[in-house]
This record gives sequence, structure tokens and C-alpha cells, in this order.
Amino acid sequence: MLQFERFTLNNGLRVLVHIDKATPMVAMNILYDVGARDEEANRTGFAHLFEHLMFGGSMNIPVYDEPLQMAGGENNAYTTNDITNYHLQIPLKNIETAFWLESDRMLSLAFSEKSLDVQRKVVCEEFKEHYLNKPYGDAWHLMRKIAYKQHPYQWPTIGMNLEQIETAQLDDVKAFFYKHYNPLNAVMCVAGNITVKQVKELSERWFGNIPSGDKYVRNVAAEPAQQEARTQTVHADVPLDALYKAWHIGPRLTPPYYATDLITEIMGSGFASRLYQRLVKEEQLFSNINCYHTGSLDPGLVVIEGKIREGKSIEAANEAVEAELAKLVAGGVTDDELQKAKNKIEAMIAFEDMTLLSRANNLAFYELMGDAAMINKEWDHYQSVTKDFLRETAQQIFRTENSNTLFYKKKT
Repeated sequence: MLQFERFTLNNGLRVLVHIDKATPMVAMNILYDVGARDEEANRTGFAHLFEHLMFGGSMNIPVYDEPLQMAGGENNAYTTNDITNYHLQIPLKNIETAFWLESDRMLSLAFSEKSLDVQRKVVCEEFKEHYLNKPYGDAWHLMRKIAYKQHPYQWPTIGMNLEQIETAQLDDVKAFFYKHYNPLNAVMCVAGNITVKQVKELSERWFGNIPSGDKYVRNVAAEPAQQEARTQTVHADVPLDALYKAWHIGPRLTPPYYATDLITEIMGSGFASRLYQRLVKEEQLFSNINCYHTGSLDPGLVVIEGKIREGKSIEAANEAVEAELAKLVAGGVTDDELQKAKNKIEAMIAFEDMTLLSRANNLAFYELMGDAAMINKEWDHYQSVTKDFLRETAQQIFRTENSNTLFYKKKT
């Protein structure tokens, strides 16, 4: 069980403290409640662009990385459709450097045309490298547009298209920063051999005077229930045909989410999974196949994707996947399959808790979802999933009218 204490500064910044006396390091995680779902359809890619801009210098610190590295620290960040997360580790004796650095860029970035131009070019190159020039790189741009018609999950974190990033203006960037990057919209977790009193004093000193900003009220369009199967076929210069299938699932904090997670373990996670054993090993229709879910906070997707073996029909492969899902819906899973999946997830939860940075990250994430204490009940939700409930969940998900299929074919 992860122990922590929390307090809130007058400006609204929520602070969590996790004490671990066995390490000489301190981890700091600052999670901002903003992701790609908070963008406008004609201004996408901003949350990810900001992940880069936040390292480009702030009001009093020209370059973020230099003082952190001089203090023996390291850092990174990531953006999803739901959140933007910044994390660092630093020796305990230099902990104040972390507070100084993070508070200054929460206070204000050093907005400049030069910084924007540099980071815009970096993101544009990333877009070209991973999404335009890479085989199958645009598959999820296509798949999201098939599966989502209203909700902003219809575009990935990199953005809907290159043009929107290329034309991002400084005024747009400033407006996005002051709307989302403020104490009211952030959760900070500090973990290590520290005291609550120490973290309170440093938090007040470095973050206490930052203006709270306006509370952001999220108002994203809910995705209507899908009423009919959707399919799309594309042809591209790729080595093998690929099949992508997706079905809508429930939101993160609901019982079906945990059943869905177990379904993905049983069906398509690893060499022992049903789909791998049947469709890769036995029938040799796929060269590889995976089943996973997007893990998003709003209702996400459960996905099956795989590359088709040379000489095999993508249509036959699709029918074989449907047949395996029909078996799941009709017969459910065995006691042994369910227990193995639960054991694997229990091990993953335990493994995640081993690193200081991961604990700080996870505590901040659960606090953002509503209460950091939920992290200690996560395993209970998986344990409570029965075979009957798992089968009911599968029946609800894998309906024909809830399916989205992308046939990604190689040019002939």
C-alpha cells in the first residue's frame, strides 16, 4: 500500500508527499490536466507542442536542462490525449533546484518567436518521421477518424495534420498556456527521503505566489453510441497488409474497464494469448498480432492489430479474428485463463511500484482522476472480475455495430 499525505496551496496547487527513506534521490512529478482532447479541431497538436516548449526556457531560466544536469538531475515528459506530465529525479541535497525550475516554468514561459520556431520545427520533423514517412505511420490517424465522429479522441496527440502545427502562432500559444498551465490545473507529487514539513515550506516558497489562474472547465463532445459497423480500405507502400480493428469501451473509472483489461491480456498479450496461439502459430495467418486498449479517461477503444503473412488474405485474417471473438462471447474464458491474467496484472502493478519516479507519477495521476488513495484499491477491482462479468463485458463490446475496421493493404 502506497502511503502519502496531501495539502493544497492557497492558489489551488494540489501537492502529494510520498516518503521513502531508502533512497538518496527525490522524484518530482507535475501533472497538468490538459491533453489533446482539450484542443480545438482547427488547432490540434498544441498540448504536445507545449511539452516541447516547456523545455525552451522560462521567465528567469534561459535553458531548463542545464541547471538540472549541473545538480545531478534528469528529466523527461510525455503527452497523451488526456494529460501532460513532467517528471524529474534529483539528489536530495539539491531538491530546491527542482522546485525553482518547475515553479518558474509554471509561472511563465519565455515566450518568443525564436523558441516557438525551433520547437515547431522539431515537432514537424517528428510528425514527418513517425507519421508520414514511416510504414503504417498514418494508420492511427485513419483509425481514430473512423472510430470517433464527435469526441476529440478523433485526432492523436501529435495533431490532426502538419499544417496546423506549421501555422501555430505565438498568440495562440500564449492563450493555450494561460488557459491550462496554472496551479488550479496541476497536481504535484514529491517522493523521496523528505518530510511533509520540508515539502510544504519549499512549495510555499516557490509555488505559493504563482497566480492561480482561472479554473478550466472541460466541455468536450461526448461520442454517440455507434450504431453500425464502419470499415475503410487504404493502399500504401508497405511490406505487408495490416489489419486494425477497434471497438468502443467504457470510461476509465468503471467496472467494465477492468474486465476489458483482463480480456486484452487473455486475447492478445504475449505468445500464450489466444490470438497468437490460434492465428499466428496454428493458422499462420498473421506474422504478429496484439490486443490492447487505449487506457483513456473518457470512453476509449479496445484494439486488435496485426500484420498479415505474405500470401495470406487480409479478408480471411479478419474473418478468423471475428471467429475467435465469437468464441469468447459465446463461451467466455476458463478459470485458468482468468487467474493467469490476474496474476500478470498483479505482477505489473507490483513492478510499477518499485521505482520512485513511477510511484510519484501514479499518485499524481490517481489524484487527477479524483483521489490518489484509489491507487491502493486498483488491484481489488481486478480481483472482483468474475468469469460471468468478463463474458458480459465481451458481449457488450464485441458487437458488430460497435466495430471499426481498417484494411491497410500494400500496393500491388
